[in-house]
Amino acid sequence: MTTDSAFWDRIAVKYAARPVGDPAAYETTLQRVRHWLRPDMAVLELGCGTGTTALRLSDAVRRYTATDAAQGMLDIAMAKPVPDGGALRFVRAEAQEAVQPGYDVILAFSLLHLLPGRRDLMAQVRAALPAGGVFISKTPCLAGKPWFRPLIAVLRWFGKAPPGVGFVSPSMLQAELREAGFEIVETGDYPKSLPNHFIVARAV
Repeated sequence: MTTDSAFWDRIAVKYAARPVGDPAAYETTLQRVRHWLRPDMAVLELGCGTGTTALRLSDAVRRYTATDAAQGMLDIAMAKPVPDGGALRFVRAEAQEAVQPGYDVILAFSLLHLLPGRRDLMAQVRAALPAGGVFISKTPCLAGKPWFRPLIAVLRWFGKAPPGVGFVSPSMLQAELREAGFEIVETGDYPKSLPNHFIVARAV
């Protein structure tokens, strides 16, 4: 299971310079995540990229560990100022290496569609979380957009898209999470047009 860190290392600077595609959808996502966080919680983020989300959320919890497989992304993240009250650290690790017990909430944004072994990761996350722990993800769902397949193939040919982009649907992700031992307690699409599917799953 890998997110092809060499690709993300190579594009890290350009990625960091890109503005957020849909600021309103991003702010809604942050708001919904904050709803599930408490000051006494320990949070693990998988695939944190350049740390934007970690820096926005770390002040809401006791401890926040943000991980990514690409050192180039982490170098940019660690150069950013940490907000007051944010107990945040960045760690280089593949997703499956990062998942360990000791967290109340695990986050994965724009990651699951890039993992060929995402079912294994979901099972690993469930095993690491205590009963009642929460796994929050947001995933581009391209299964209903078949015209993206040739576009992504062309972009990949020119080195503009990562290998292994999966074409998943919201219903597929929800079913896989239930199979892994989660109860779906909240969903949303931010934005709806792609959709970028947001799921809050509670460990049962």
